[in-house]
Order: sequence, then C-alpha cells, then structure tokens
Amino acid sequence: MKLLQGKIALVTGGSRGIGASIVRRFAEQGADVAFTYHSSEEKAKAMEAELTALGVRAKAYRSDAASYQEAEELINSVLADFGQLDILVNNAGITQDTLMLRMTEEQWDRVIETNLKSVFNLTKHALRPMMKNRGGSIINMSSVVGVTGNAGQANYAASKAGIFGFSKSIAKEMGSRNIRCNAVAPGFIETDMTHILDEKTKEAYLNAIPLKRLGRAEEVADLCVFLGSDMSTYISGQTISICGAMTT
Repeated sequence: MKLLQGKIALVTGGSRGIGASIVRRFAEQGADVAFTYHSSEEKAKAMEAELTALGVRAKAYRSDAASYQEAEELINSVLADFGQLDILVNNAGITQDTLMLRMTEEQWDRVIETNLKSVFNLTKHALRPMMKNRGGSIINMSSVVGVTGNAGQANYAASKAGIFGFSKSIAKEMGSRNIRCNAVAPGFIETDMTHILDEKTKEAYLNAIPLKRLGRAEEVADLCVFLGSDMSTYISGQTISICGAMTT
C-alpha cells in the first residue's frame, strides 16, 4: 500500500522547485493533491494533468498565501472540492536579499508576509477541518538559514527562524487533537536558483557541506512524505534539517 493512500494534501507554492517535487511525490504515494501557484497558470495546469494521469485527484489553485482572505478562500475551496484535509505543507516562500543598510521596509515586509504570515494564514484556516477530521499533519518549510543566519538575508532568516517557534507552539496546542506540526529545514538544494550560481559560489557552498554535494528537491519531498504519513505519528514539534550535515 502506498504511504499516503486515502489522504488529501494541500501544498502551497507547489508548481515549481521543492514544492513541485513534494506535489509529485505525494501523488506517487497515493495522495489526492491540491496545490497553489501565484503566476504561472500554464505550468500549474500541466502539472495538474500530469498528476491526474497517475490516478489521483489533483487541482491547482491560484492563490496568494500572504493574503489572509485568500488563504481562507483556498481552504474552503479545497474542502468543497476534496471533502477533507489531512496534510498541509506551507511551502510558499520568496527571497529579497540585500544587506541591512540597503534593505527597504517593503523588502522586509514582503518576505515576512510571504514566508511567515502565510504559515499563520493557512494553518489558522486548516485547523478546524483537521479537528473535525480528528487528525492531521502540518509541515512548515523553513531553512537552515533560520538556524545559522546569513549576511544579506536578515529578512529571510528572520522569517524562517520564526517558523521554528510557530511549529513548536502549534504542536503543543493541537497535540491533544491528534494534529501534528513539524518544520523542515533544507540546506542548499538544487533548484532554479542554484543553477544560476557561478562555480566559485557553488564551490564555497560545497566546502561547507560534509556530504560534499547539494541536496535534491526529491530528497526534501521524501522527508515530507514521511512526515505526512502514518509512519511519523509520534513525531511533532520538531525541526528536521536536511542539509548534508552542514549545521551539525
């Protein structure tokens, strides 16, 4: 039996990068999957068709996770279309990197709203249906940068560090309702953003990683499958790094 057979999952920012890998892995493991996109409707619809071909229900929703109202509308739409919600992956995120002396208020606010407030927005509206369903798994995508900090990423690091405390708090609040909440903290993962880095920068990253390679988005997705499945029913309130021992 597939690990997520019979479960309904929602993944924000699911049309590209790590999010797309999570969506695909979930579908491969039998989950019906709802996922959001922000701008690329063509890519999202193509993925929707790809997932449906695997024999699961799949639907793409255009939604801004940073908007409280749109998050509420999204959860209501997923419930209307799929009937319930078992797994929520708060994956939507952006970067707007610059040194603090140059950082604008808008750059700070936009990153905090997209990366951290979005986690509040979706979790807030997902809790009641999960309580009604007597269980659920919330997976919040953070980053090792939330652990280590990084020059030029004060906004991003703050948003990702905030996810740690949020996840622990929700785990304690909702544990008696059989709702689990964990954070995943990827290190340097091969994505569109890493492909554009110059060789010198990549070499510097590799020197900091004991496993001497970048991670793959599929490896992050596999961890999310585990956390969403019944194999992890006693794991909650944890931050799990997937970084090749970079932060060990």
